[in-house]
Amino acid sequence: MARFRYAIADVFTDTPLQGNQVAVFTDAREIPEHELQRLARETNLSETVYVYPPEADGHVRLRIFTPSLELPFAGHPVLGTAIVLGGPLQLIEIKLETQRGTIALELEREGARIVSARMRQPAPTVQPFPQAPALLAALGGVESQLPVEVYDNGVPHVFVALASRDDVAALDPDQAALLRLGTYGFNCFAAEGTKVKSRMFGPGLGIAEDPATGSAAGPLALHLARHERIAFGDEIEIVQGEEILRRSVLYAVAHSPEHIEVAGCAVIVARGEFQI
Repeated sequence: MARFRYAIADVFTDTPLQGNQVAVFTDAREIPEHELQRLARETNLSETVYVYPPEADGHVRLRIFTPSLELPFAGHPVLGTAIVLGGPLQLIEIKLETQRGTIALELEREGARIVSARMRQPAPTVQPFPQAPALLAALGGVESQLPVEVYDNGVPHVFVALASRDDVAALDPDQAALLRLGTYGFNCFAAEGTKVKSRMFGPGLGIAEDPATGSAAGPLALHLARHERIAFGDEIEIVQGEEILRRSVLYAVAHSPEHIEVAGCAVIVARGEFQI
């Protein structure tokens, strides 16, 4: 019986048992390929990360799985893995290879402990979301204050701007209808200047509601800047996950459409091993 060690980090929070959980298998070389998706279903977290030796210019290479599929990139698994690995490696910058390129993260320490990280994300493509009327109906007949567009930086995210934070909190979407729309993260938000409340629903990704969506945070900053709700270079603060009792805080800035950064805290809350 083989044993595979892992750590669990709560990401985009500095408080244990808040934020978004990620399981990080710190040495996945001996995990059989056919077990990767099964282990991700077993952890039943929004993402599970497997760490391998680098193949290009990174310190390590990552593979990222939701309970139902593999993703080429995702925000909170990358940031959480950086904090899990950065301590033992004694780094102030760590480079993680993903299927969307190598992501460099700057690590902030308090003494020996890493408390936060900042990453430059892949630049997303942007296009109108062709099923906008069906999406708005699935969300309860809401209206979007901005164009409904899809941003893809490795995970395709659709953005719907609502009029108020209360409107976002009140959402009770038809999950079956969202699932029929495809493999997207559906991000509903309300922005007051640089303060944003957001919720993400992703049944097609295997996630009914996500506590914190790092891969959507950068595109959301770009979405607001493109539509002149903020200026390029303004950092936004995104609060997410309150409705599912996993409050998360994410920071994002679009310096330009090609230069997007996301930052946040993380705490390691568990370590263990699987025996399979």
